[in-house]
Amino acid sequence: MTPAVKFQGESDEYRKLRDKLLEAEIALKDQRETVAALRRQLPMGAPVATDYVFREGPADIRDDSPANFKEVRLSELFAPGKDRLIVDHMMYAPNAKSPCPMCSMWADGYNAIAPHVSQKVNFVLVAKVDIAKLRDLARQRGWDKIRLLSSGRSTFNADFHVEDERGQHPGVSVFSREPGGKIHHFYTTEASLRPGANNNPNHRGIDLFCPVWNLLDLLPEGREDWFPKLSY
Repeated sequence: MTPAVKFQGESDEYRKLRDKLLEAEIALKDQRETVAALRRQLPMGAPVATDYVFREGPADIRDDSPANFKEVRLSELFAPGKDRLIVDHMMYAPNAKSPCPMCSMWADGYNAIAPHVSQKVNFVLVAKVDIAKLRDLARQRGWDKIRLLSSGRSTFNADFHVEDERGQHPGVSVFSREPGGKIHHFYTTEASLRPGANNNPNHRGIDLFCPVWNLLDLLPEGREDWFPKLSY
């Protein structure tokens, strides 16, 4: 293996530990690729039994004309020629005074990359909160590139395990439109990979989808107990 680049004035101890870290970084890269390969091997789940109805406003988040709001079905979220759908499940309950700060931070990032992702796949953000409140939040944060949907009174959130008696939960789901038009659930991951356990060590299940955590993990002290806020 080609040795890592050495930096001016580094100590022998630094180099020894940096080389050890490099081996771990390569192993982590390989493990990520193994996980991605295992995910691709999943068979399609059962056909989605309900063509869920969502509430949506116009693409221009500045437009709040009631006449331009509509209901849209799950099957209508698939554009011609795009048979995959990624759903960002956002924690924002109908009676919540404010949204989840962490979910909002994820959505800030998704808004920036949505034009790239949407070249290949359908991508939407779904929250339980009323569509008017969701769009008000979008205007505050500049989410002008994400398709925003309210799952309202439907069972969509509960059926895909991002809602239970404790409330709403963050997650990401993937759906596939198969030949003939049937929609299948392919994959869902939550922030808590094994929810319900006390002091859950697996609560970072979707951290990879947000660069903030990965950047903070580069620091000498790591991310520590830092937590995002809705404003700074």
